[in-house]
Amino acid sequence: MTKLRHKKIVIIGPAHPLRGGLAAFNERLARQLIAQGNEVSIHTFSFQYPGFMFPGKTQYADGPAPEGLQIERTVHSMNPFNWLKTGSRIRKEKPDIVIVAYWLPLMGPALGTIASIIRKNKHSRIIGLVHNLIPHEKRPGDKPFTRYFVNQCHAFITLSKEVLADIKQMTNKPVVYSPHPVYDSFGDPVPATVAKQHLGWDANKRYLLFFGFIRAYKGLDLLLEAFADRRIQAIENLELVVAGEFYEDRKKYDPLITEQVKIFSDFIPNEEVKYYFSAADLVVQPYKTATQSGISQMAYHFEKPMLVTAVGGLPEIVPDGKAGYVVAPDSKSVADGILRFLAQPADVFSSFIREQKELYSWEHFADSLGSLTDTQ
Repeated sequence: MTKLRHKKIVIIGPAHPLRGGLAAFNERLARQLIAQGNEVSIHTFSFQYPGFMFPGKTQYADGPAPEGLQIERTVHSMNPFNWLKTGSRIRKEKPDIVIVAYWLPLMGPALGTIASIIRKNKHSRIIGLVHNLIPHEKRPGDKPFTRYFVNQCHAFITLSKEVLADIKQMTNKPVVYSPHPVYDSFGDPVPATVAKQHLGWDANKRYLLFFGFIRAYKGLDLLLEAFADRRIQAIENLELVVAGEFYEDRKKYDPLITEQVKIFSDFIPNEEVKYYFSAADLVVQPYKTATQSGISQMAYHFEKPMLVTAVGGLPEIVPDGKAGYVVAPDSKSVADGILRFLAQPADVFSSFIREQKELYSWEHFADSLGSLTDTQ
């Protein structure tokens, strides 16, 4: 693989003051590329989502901008005049590589137009960093918006084999798969006793963690139904922690919540994330559909076993019986998986998880990006 060195690189996508997994990914990738000796800047959104499309409380982080990163708020997702201005500016700067994060067809017109203008300089190589090609929640215009974006890129990198296959069905341009690297920007793990004390949780209980924004496709209802299973209800020292902001109406979940369930429905600040993962015995991802998930890589960083459903790219990252368990996406299977986990020794997955964690490095991901610069 080609090592990216001494390149001028622009990343286009969410970053501070926007919050969430995509922003965290872009910022961490920028740090890796800078560490390898590249000049890196991030062009984030001055306007990302219309209010009616954003179901959360806020799109913005409370904390200060990350130190050591050049982040500019230049992209307005809904303003074509802005697309022309932003594209023209980056085109004139002649970066060697432009990495464009893509996760939602709604962004296709903006990101595709900016990319099409940049590539007119006949120098910049446009690489689509595709988190999702086919959205979990479908809307009119998805296919033409996505195809328009794809047509403007020179090459692509994906985080799951499922998205790799989706891109290959749409284009024969170069594309590589590189697994989502471990999220190591939330601090180091702390002892479970320390984490539980910090959070005010019972030191004698075992905790299962559902973490992240709550949307229908993530299957929280399946997990809550599993926790209502009589076999699980009979376990006195077990609780489920749901830590994440509701991106849909909470009312449909409320009837499913039992006394064994703790709900923390506010956005979890970055500095608190390590305590939630460190206190957990198992991270549960009962998704109904998926490509890949940054939550899995957070679990790897904190060396926690996982229970995932057999959808999308999740089984690629969590081998069944080695890093946790893979189950069918229904409540009984999820309950069976939880009981199977609880019957095992607490450290049964530890050695494999530590070994696997080493494979998901940011350096490897950056090298995979470098391989896409070999051909023009």
